[in-house]
Amino acid sequence: MKLLHIGFSNVVSFDKVVAIIAPETAVAKRIREAAREKNTLVDCTMGRKLRSMILTDSDYTFLSSLRPEALLQRLHQDAEDENKIHQAS
Repeated sequence: MKLLHIGFSNVVSFDKVVAIIAPETAVAKRIREAAREKNTLVDCTMGRKLRSMILTDSDYTFLSSLRPEALLQRLHQDAEDENKIHQAS
């Protein structure tokens, strides 16, 4: 199982991630409020500025203080590392 580190020792299963979005849009704000009302919002910012929202297939919404670009870079880096391991074997 691949895990995506979203900051402050918090991880999300990569297989469950549907989207990583910026929180400034009106749609993102509605998604955040709906998740808060359904009690499926997980705040992983530790009081820092909200920079990205991770949406999962299990209807949970994770808030992260890392930029969406940084999270995507981590995903690509993990995939490259895994490819290197498979090629070496």
